[in-house]
Amino acid sequence: MAKEPVVVPTRRGYDLWAEVYDTDGNPLTAMEEPVVDRLLGRVRGLAVADVGCGTGRHALRLARRGARVTGFDFSEGMLAKARAKPGAEAVRFIRHDLARPLPLRSGSCDRVLCSLVLEHIKDLEGFFRELGRVCRKDGLVVVTAMHPALWLKGQSARFFDPKSGRDIRPRSHRQTLSDYVMAAASAGLRVEHMSEHAPDRALARRFPRAVKHLGWPLLAVMAMRRD
Repeated sequence: MAKEPVVVPTRRGYDLWAEVYDTDGNPLTAMEEPVVDRLLGRVRGLAVADVGCGTGRHALRLARRGARVTGFDFSEGMLAKARAKPGAEAVRFIRHDLARPLPLRSGSCDRVLCSLVLEHIKDLEGFFRELGRVCRKDGLVVVTAMHPALWLKGQSARFFDPKSGRDIRPRSHRQTLSDYVMAAASAGLRVEHMSEHAPDRALARRFPRAVKHLGWPLLAVMAMRRD
């Protein structure tokens, strides 16, 4: 009989996940990266905030393309992985709880990226408002999220701990796409792009974990500007 998932505090969950985050064959991150790159566009010379940077997968790639990147995360385990990667010296990594205001001047960023974080945020409106605050008036905020449709399958952010074999789930908040859209609108952000992405068979061949989700939305993406 399968063991019940173990729900742990969010920070603790990501500290544990850090050990396997880059190698556990997650199809969601593979789907996400090309969409993010397309929306962010050319970043050379731009100031980019990577809010919830995790192991630095976006931050380091954007820095290699010439962006001036500041990455924020509250998981020391994740940040340790990011700081140990080649090129990490080009990124300013800061340990920071995203429930608190970002330590950045208003309007100081050309691009603000928040990747696969929203389900862990309780105050969505306040969080979107903070993303908009640090973005310049003509800048762009790009947010990705695990698609809320996965809640219908009883799933949230998760990984399998190689030591215990248990299904570990950092604590999440059950939300909907309309929660995201209305929170962004209430925070003064104008949605310019919204898309939903499901795995296809080509992705499933590369990432076997995607097979059971064929045709089912896994990823939601929004791009926004300040009103």
